[in-house]
Amino acid sequence: MKLHLSNVEGINTFSGYGVGYVVINQIRYDRNLVVFPDRIIENWCIQNPGRFVINDFDEILTYQPEIILLGTGGTLRFPDPQLIRSMLNSRIGLEVMDTFSACRTYNILSTEGRRVAAALLV
Repeated sequence: MKLHLSNVEGINTFSGYGVGYVVINQIRYDRNLVVFPDRIIENWCIQNPGRFVINDFDEILTYQPEIILLGTGGTLRFPDPQLIRSMLNSRIGLEVMDTFSACRTYNILSTEGRRVAAALLV
């Protein structure tokens, strides 16, 4: 599916996605990644994709997002409750959704000027 937005100059936006890939600013990515409006962390390493833990988010947290959209591929995979608690204590929102929904939600929040991170299993 292709996505089209206007007035997104200067920020990373998802311009398409499909099974096994996402497209950001017309560049295709086929590995797990984290997308911020101003940077991309390629090849996001996760200890166990079936069970997210706080260490999986260490690098993301250094950029101080206000919300993290966790895209867990085609099926929902909820993180360890301790991770959710840690995010709440740090006043960081954590939303779990499928990867395609995370892409669409990220585009909306980033164009609103929010400090959002999309952490994606591709």
